[in-house]
Amino acid sequence: MAYGHYHDYRRKKLYRRILIGVGAIVVLVVFAIFLVWIILRPTKPEFVLQDTTLNALNLSQASFLTTSMQITISIRNPNERIGIYYEQVDIYASYRNQQITEATELPPGIYMGHKEITVWSPFLNGNVPISQYLAAVMSEDFNAGIVLVNIKVSARLKWKVGTWMSGNYHLIVNCPAYFTSSKRDGFPFGGDKVSVYQKLLG
Repeated sequence: MAYGHYHDYRRKKLYRRILIGVGAIVVLVVFAIFLVWIILRPTKPEFVLQDTTLNALNLSQASFLTTSMQITISIRNPNERIGIYYEQVDIYASYRNQQITEATELPPGIYMGHKEITVWSPFLNGNVPISQYLAAVMSEDFNAGIVLVNIKVSARLKWKVGTWMSGNYHLIVNCPAYFTSSKRDGFPFGGDKVSVYQKLLG
């Protein structure tokens, strides 16, 4: 075998060994991550909307919707070995896919330990213009005495195991909350506590 061919052969053999080694490392890393995931079995936090105090849900003749409420949400970390670190949590209300309150941002850096339960009670307020079509639909709901408002939570969180912290995970939570009233001219509540019955879906 000529020297040049022998040199090329050795170089190809070296490249092949490097590729095999890199591939083996990648497989081992992926397997280790999969094994840890299977052992720990991270489960999304559970959200429950406990109650809502509705102070105002009024529609003006100019199609401006004024909303004021306080909600109480309990959150449970169902994991036995994993903590949950919330980097950002925004809560707001929407009506037929239109946001009707400003997003209330909870203090960053909230941490929930294993099997821990915490309660949040933010205020949600808004005064927003809505389309004539949406105003007409809401007027019909007012006349019927029932309005469906969606309470939504947008959260960025990380899983925490010991000193190890995962990457960001985006969680969207939605709860259809049904408000009822015997009044036919709207929902001009004055601090009435309105019962809601739906689990927040993670």
